[in-house]
Amino acid sequence: MVRPNAVEARITGMSLMLPASLRHRPLVSVTLALGLLGGACSSGGSNEAAETSASSTATPTTSPATTPPETTAEATTTTEALDPAELAGRFSGEGTYGVGVTELTLPGGEQVVVWYPAPKGTTGTYTYDARDYTAEGLKGLLTADIPATFTIDAGIDAPAADGRFPVALYSHGFSGFNVTSSFLTSHLARYGVIVAAPEHPSRDLAAATSFALGDQSTAVTELLATIDLLDVENARTGGPLVGHVDTSEVTAIGHSAGGGTVLAAASDERIDAYVSLASGQLGRRDATADTTAAPPPMPDKPSLFVAGKLDTVVPWETVTEPAFENAVAPSTLWAIGGMGHVGFTDICTLGDGLGIIGIAEASGLGAFLDTNPQFRALGQDGCLPPNLPVDQVWPLVLNSVTAFVLRDRDPAAAAALSPDVAATYPMDVTVFSK
Repeated sequence: MVRPNAVEARITGMSLMLPASLRHRPLVSVTLALGLLGGACSSGGSNEAAETSASSTATPTTSPATTPPETTAEATTTTEALDPAELAGRFSGEGTYGVGVTELTLPGGEQVVVWYPAPKGTTGTYTYDARDYTAEGLKGLLTADIPATFTIDAGIDAPAADGRFPVALYSHGFSGFNVTSSFLTSHLARYGVIVAAPEHPSRDLAAATSFALGDQSTAVTELLATIDLLDVENARTGGPLVGHVDTSEVTAIGHSAGGGTVLAAASDERIDAYVSLASGQLGRRDATADTTAAPPPMPDKPSLFVAGKLDTVVPWETVTEPAFENAVAPSTLWAIGGMGHVGFTDICTLGDGLGIIGIAEASGLGAFLDTNPQFRALGQDGCLPPNLPVDQVWPLVLNSVTAFVLRDRDPAAAAALSPDVAATYPMDVTVFSK
């Protein structure tokens, strides 16, 4: 298989630090083992490979390990002074702004959580409890005396920072929920992006744990309706977003099944680009379609694919890489070693570092897991060795996704996605681009 501009780097010894604003406590519920265990994925991945634009594969390269500094998103006019190690931390630091957060509601009743840039120094915290997102009938099983919350530094309904900001939409995966990647969504706000995440009741954690899944196409409707909602908030007197939303720049981001949602939504002219996390061409066929036929054409939009090399739910080489190959240029794929499926969410920080399985066993469900080993296997995807701790892989996700979203606003962004930057990280990273 021809792989365009592929570079693989294997380096050890460098320490990457997460922003201090990400403070977390153990979280999750055993019911995640029934929902997020399913890996936040959907069926229908495609293995058909498109022709690539390059005719050769680059030679693997390595470089000495260095520690990228904490940086902000202050604009620059040139990248001449920025070496790869600096670029490796440019978009994963503290950013220029504080964070505000507000909760909105779509006309259909679905909750939308919005993270937005606030003045530096904004104080407050925003905490969610995973048990609140489970089916009512299962909450009584969550008896373990273990914290079940995740906290970020953010001011609830705080005034927004001066200016108008581009938009990112976030679509959660199967058995997920809209705040499940708060480490990423709040981070984007620190770099000057308004991020809005609708709940998808057809496939969220409550639906999965109550066996009440619905029509998956509604997720696309909810994602696009969120753009309309932001336009309303931009004009609503008294709201924190009034006058600050720029829906002329919209990037759609999706995790797993959410990656399939953003592929479908990207056909809307208001979406300029998309990011696919631990996903591929998922859910790209109608249920009645011929499954032997090629999936629909990929959106003619710039794209970024980010995958974990240890993901057994959505394997990157058989699902994500073919989707990248089928994508329309320009497109980039980052495959990160030591990372699994739920490493793209907050989940692996939970359960005293043991993820879903730790909560399930603490709740007395070890025997159930023993008799249902598939739950144990899926629940650990991305959380336990040989996966790296998420505080080691999150900086790569933050840096690559933030750089892509700011690709038209910061001249350093494109360089931050290059193979030279990937070669400075301590783990095994492969980058393809076209």
